[in-house]
Amino acid sequence: MVKRLLKLPQSKSFFLFGPRQTGKTTLVREAFPQERCSSYNLLITAEYLRLVADPSLLRTEILASPKNITHIFIDEVQRIPELLNEVHALMEERVGRSFILCGSSARKLKRSGANMLGGRAWTLRLHSLTHLELGDQFNLARAMEIGTLPKIYLEHDREAARQYLKSYAETYIKEEIEAEALVRSTGTFLRFLFQAGHESGNLINYSNIARDSGTSHTTVKEYYQILEDTLIGRFLFPYHRSVRKKHSLHPKFYLFDTGVERAIKKQLSLDLLPGTREFGCAFEHWIVNECWRINDYLQKDFEFSYFRTESGAEVDLIIETPKKHTIAVEIKSASKVRVGDLRSGYAAFAKVCKKFTPLCIANIARSQRFGEVEVVPWQEFFKRFAQW
Repeated sequence: MVKRLLKLPQSKSFFLFGPRQTGKTTLVREAFPQERCSSYNLLITAEYLRLVADPSLLRTEILASPKNITHIFIDEVQRIPELLNEVHALMEERVGRSFILCGSSARKLKRSGANMLGGRAWTLRLHSLTHLELGDQFNLARAMEIGTLPKIYLEHDREAARQYLKSYAETYIKEEIEAEALVRSTGTFLRFLFQAGHESGNLINYSNIARDSGTSHTTVKEYYQILEDTLIGRFLFPYHRSVRKKHSLHPKFYLFDTGVERAIKKQLSLDLLPGTREFGCAFEHWIVNECWRINDYLQKDFEFSYFRTESGAEVDLIIETPKKHTIAVEIKSASKVRVGDLRSGYAAFAKVCKKFTPLCIANIARSQRFGEVEVVPWQEFFKRFAQW
């Protein structure tokens, strides 16, 4: 049993969003015993057809439920957005129930103009497992190779884990897109997804991806937005003092899980070998995603970006805290870091940000210092991350 960092409120209504198989349903069932929680699973065909035909049934059934029922759990709520009107009405009537509204995407709800309950329900997000949650069960090489989706990471049979990942990439993502009728051509989208997997963590070149996917520049932008809205990945925008300017420049895009990324790229049969470009990319990918996950769980409100000049000087990750502390992070997967590899990026960043802390994360056993630059093991970095 893995104890999750996300704590579900016991007396508040909330939305719980997250990619498929991150453990949303399991977490809810552990937190709310069946004897006091009435459940509606909209993935069950009969349940879906019954409620989509008459959403008002939800209200009449809840009003008739036993007094010991304190919570109503609606799983995959985005499949019937109209149910949220019934939930809203029940909240207004103060029926003494809290609502748990679970789904793998908020996109369909928002795009359909669904009732998002106007601040009456919290919005929470569940991610793939973090190293903090796994504790002694965490293995960096395994996390980089197959990701940390609970069912996959905890599968002892390596080949079975790979098959689950293939199924996730080839079936679940395709079904998620088709279920919400998000694209006209599934084939074109899957070609795009393969290209997006190979470009994960790189600056997005919409024109090149459009050419390789056989579609338009505009469609590629729409596809990336679909990936973000369905929680399959996130944009990392370039550092800039102006928010408007930041969002007008070329972002990077990181798929939400290293294992899913490797499955999309069809590279699960390849071993990740230290010293290779693939190993370095997977290490960076895991670090960036882990920062997002822990930031969400600990409610740090950190802002993340990357820095790159036209001449190619770069800093992998810029972290800005609410206390106006800026940390410029270089991510190196090597067991030995050369200080010369760090100087150009930090020197260029110093021209646009006068006060910052240079920090390098590396796959090393002990911290090292080169002038103002400290090189730390990834474990030490995340200890500091939690304290900033």
